Amino acid sequence: MHKGAKIAVGVVAAAVVGAGGLGAYHLVDAVASDGGGGSSHTEAAPAETGPPTADEVERTARDFLAAWAAGDTAKAAGLTDDAAAATTALTGYRAGAHVEKVAFKQGAATGAKVPFSVTAEVVFGKQRSTWTYDTALSVVRGRTGAGRALVGWQPSVVHPQLTAGQSLKTDVTQAAQITAVDREGRELDAKDYPSLAPVLPELRKRFGEKAGGEAGVEVRVETAGQPASVPSSTPGSASTPSSAPKTLHVVSKGKPGKLRTTLDANVQRAAETAVSGHSDASVVAVKPSTGEILAVANSKKTDFNAALHGQTAPGSTMKIVTSAMLLEQGKATPGKPLPCPKNATYGMTFHNVEDSENPGATFAQDFAASCNTAFISLAGQVSDDALAAEARDVFGLGLEWKSGITTFDGRVPSDSGAGKAAAMIGQGRVQMSPLNMASVAATVRNGSFRQPYLVDPSVDGRELAKAPRALPGPVADNLRSMMRLTALSGTGRKAMAGLGGDVGAKTGSAEVDNQTAPNGWFTAYRGDVAAAAVVPQGGHGGDSAGPIVAAVLRAG
Repeated sequence: MHKGAKIAVGVVAAAVVGAGGLGAYHLVDAVASDGGGGSSHTEAAPAETGPPTADEVERTARDFLAAWAAGDTAKAAGLTDDAAAATTALTGYRAGAHVEKVAFKQGAATGAKVPFSVTAEVVFGKQRSTWTYDTALSVVRGRTGAGRALVGWQPSVVHPQLTAGQSLKTDVTQAAQITAVDREGRELDAKDYPSLAPVLPELRKRFGEKAGGEAGVEVRVETAGQPASVPSSTPGSASTPSSAPKTLHVVSKGKPGKLRTTLDANVQRAAETAVSGHSDASVVAVKPSTGEILAVANSKKTDFNAALHGQTAPGSTMKIVTSAMLLEQGKATPGKPLPCPKNATYGMTFHNVEDSENPGATFAQDFAASCNTAFISLAGQVSDDALAAEARDVFGLGLEWKSGITTFDGRVPSDSGAGKAAAMIGQGRVQMSPLNMASVAATVRNGSFRQPYLVDPSVDGRELAKAPRALPGPVADNLRSMMRLTALSGTGRKAMAGLGGDVGAKTGSAEVDNQTAPNGWFTAYRGDVAAAAVVPQGGHGGDSAGPIVAAVLRAG
């Protein structure tokens, strides 16, 4: 072969001498005089010294590249001056970088340095790409044995941008992308619907591939001791710029899948507008007949999605669940007298907002006026676990909801004494999110619990939570009549004014330690749309959260 000629190493057959082509000792005969005769023995030739010759440089590079191309890692590593490091790097090139096949073209040497071009076939799952680049190796004189010529091992032999402690890794760089659309096929973008900014990345992570999307795949430089990059749903969020692995080759940019959600763009837009009038407010709308989530909005644009993940006392909106329990157990009926005194004691003394009272009230009037003391007066007539059982078995609260997105699913623990009484009016250890309370109103409207969901379960085969039993028909009818009374002439009348049709509502004001004003809550339904909102430190729920819910119901 002429010096400087380019070769396709994968098709060159190298002539080898000795075992495995790794070189052989040259043996010579020498005669030693013993004074009385002669005897002969074999001696090893002196070790080669000095810089490798041009022929040695060309031949060593050719043999090394041929072994590498053939996948003979042991032979290739044996042709270097650091077989252990070369074995690790060349094995990683196949396994870590997912190089299925590689070919080389050897260039003309400049002294001991030999440039060569690389054509690597990278295969990762269904993705396949041809990667070409140039690098070089240097041939040195071995320091032991016969001083044979060897490739001076450096990580840059594999790729010119590799240094000590670095390797190549081919992997998914981001979750498969999606184009999320609403129930009518209208695209949902965080720029148009800012409350969806924390929702869309999670949907992408969960459903990207199931929706037909393909993840991006890249060959990157990884440094030992540095955390590996984590596939991210948001470009650039896997790591900080200073620690981000360097991309050397893009195998596939990926492609988005189309994911249909249950959201309604019109209702979502109304929800976004409604919460924007407050520095802190959240609202959720659901479809009672199916459980489909129609809108999710928060005025605070943070990663914490209070509408779905919030865990705060729901105040008097919880009286919907408490009333269902009392009606089922026959402890109250809408038309039965149940006085509303200024104060009531059960473990501790409770009072009404503004110390109001109505000695001649009925249970329905207590509900519509949100009388705390009337409900507290019945605490001794129910068991310590009665409210928790009603919340779980009828309203599905605390069950494992599989909505297609992370949610808090409500908490109503069993309690006794003052804790039980507080829970009956949505205080104490009861915790809810706007999603939970929208579902409570939806359960009353529908007559049975339908687990809220944002993505149809058929997309990933998950099973929705089911409550053990529905509301008994008469109880559902009584609850609907009491919520209608609240919407038309009770504490919800101002917010619900002008909303016709089949309506029902419940207000709530939840006191929280160290707050100057209670959290304002409101939940209501109109036809086949139910919604709930909370305004932290908003005061009376009818005044703060009520208009938000009403705006969403109008859009629905």
